[in-house]
Amino acid sequence: MKLNKIIIAAITLCFSQLSLAGHHGDKASPNEAVVKGWVEARVAGQKENIAYVEKHMAEDGLFYGGRYVGFGFNFDPVDTGKMVVSRLIEDSPASKALQVGDEFTVVNGVEVNSANMDKLSFRGKPGEPVKATIKRAGKMQNIEVSRGIISNISSKAVLIDDLNNANADDWTSKAKVVEMLSKGNVVYVWTTVNDADPVNDLPFESHVVTRYEFNDSGLVVGVGALSEDRFVLEQTGYTVSR
Repeated sequence: MKLNKIIIAAITLCFSQLSLAGHHGDKASPNEAVVKGWVEARVAGQKENIAYVEKHMAEDGLFYGGRYVGFGFNFDPVDTGKMVVSRLIEDSPASKALQVGDEFTVVNGVEVNSANMDKLSFRGKPGEPVKATIKRAGKMQNIEVSRGIISNISSKAVLIDDLNNANADDWTSKAKVVEMLSKGNVVYVWTTVNDADPVNDLPFESHVVTRYEFNDSGLVVGVGALSEDRFVLEQTGYTVSR
């Protein structure tokens, strides 16, 4: 639902400390050097992260976020107390029912407020309808959207826009790069991430494996990661239930 959080917290490639261990060779390939710089730029902060992506990602590059079941939209968390749609994921259930600028006021009978935005029933069984009330152009409107599988693929422009809209204070994770391996135009990096849940401040650890694909010019054309999302939830006191 919120790609900003998937990028900054769940997918979690935003680090504040870095140590290298377990590399397979004495000298890194040019592509591995770019990946190392990519991670270090994320360590450095929001501005450094954005500048590095702009320089080293191809214009037709894609970011593959974690798949999930839900609506498929982003909202700007800076707009405290309001859930206003800032972006719709292409071909998602939300793209067929919502418009950018729509504000959710009620979701399945629960009034939206700043304290419950992460607890509303956008996630759940695929195909199950969710009733909501939105405000569009100043008028209230009732909608019904059935949850679906969200592929969550972003272009370079969308990724940069999401990074620009993210909270710079979220660049606080600690991480250790365990191993980096490459074959042809693909580089894999395995990282252990340590952070704390922003809601209850409980600490968690997660392993993240990220795949970078390059073109012949040495630019990144694809970035995708697998992480221990359920393990993170369990460490921070949440449960997954039907």
